[in-house]
Amino acid sequence: MQTGGMRTELVSEPGDPARPNEDFASVALPTSGQGGSLVVLDGVTPPDDGGGCLHSVPWFTARLGGALGELTVSLPDVPLAEVLSRALARTADSHAATCDLSHPRTPQATVVLARWSPLSVEYLVLSDSALLVEAPDGTVTALLDDRLDRLPRSALATHALVDSTLRNKEGGFFTAAADPSVASRAVTGSLPRGEVGALAALTDGATRWVERFREGDWTDCLTLIRKEGPQALVDRVRTLERADAERVPLRRGKAHDDATVVFAELSPR
Repeated sequence: MQTGGMRTELVSEPGDPARPNEDFASVALPTSGQGGSLVVLDGVTPPDDGGGCLHSVPWFTARLGGALGELTVSLPDVPLAEVLSRALARTADSHAATCDLSHPRTPQATVVLARWSPLSVEYLVLSDSALLVEAPDGTVTALLDDRLDRLPRSALATHALVDSTLRNKEGGFFTAAADPSVASRAVTGSLPRGEVGALAALTDGATRWVERFREGDWTDCLTLIRKEGPQALVDRVRTLERADAERVPLRRGKAHDDATVVFAELSPR
């Protein structure tokens, strides 16, 4: 989609056509033409024994994502961490009466938010999705929350340990679930609008191209998205996944994961 010289593209594809897509993505472009925002969530797939909630992960990401899409636009002067906190509180209130939100595996998600105005570009990253920022000269910076990557591989191999001792705990990593205070744990910041030419937000099903398969670096990744579109990146990931039938140990937990890419070109090159 192009509006006022701005180009945005979005693709979100389930890892398994037989299962609902647990990712969520949206782009908001107010009619004033003075700014916009993007929201990308990657729902955390629960174990088969559930997590104390009557609702599915797609239900949770749709509720949280919808609230974030609204609040990033309607509250332009509220910092993104506070926006996330309010959206989490609103989502929790919608099912607190029916579900055990204290359960460590209550529905949850990773979060990427970006909001731009004529003066600045604000960002928020929580857990292992990624936000790529391209400067007007083509330099690409990956804005990441790397706490999950810093955990011992032995711990990550045991889902029960991750849930009980590492998820949303000091010394572990954080995801957006039911506690609004987790928003203060996100990686946040602001850049001058003139230093940002384009943004790309990716869930870890799409970042596999860089982080698991090592097909290129973040600059190569954003260049591919810009030139061939988000679908091209997802297609290449799927090709690599199918070729890697042995699923090299610790390379990835799922043969195919939900993959979402949002690209926003703020200043045409």
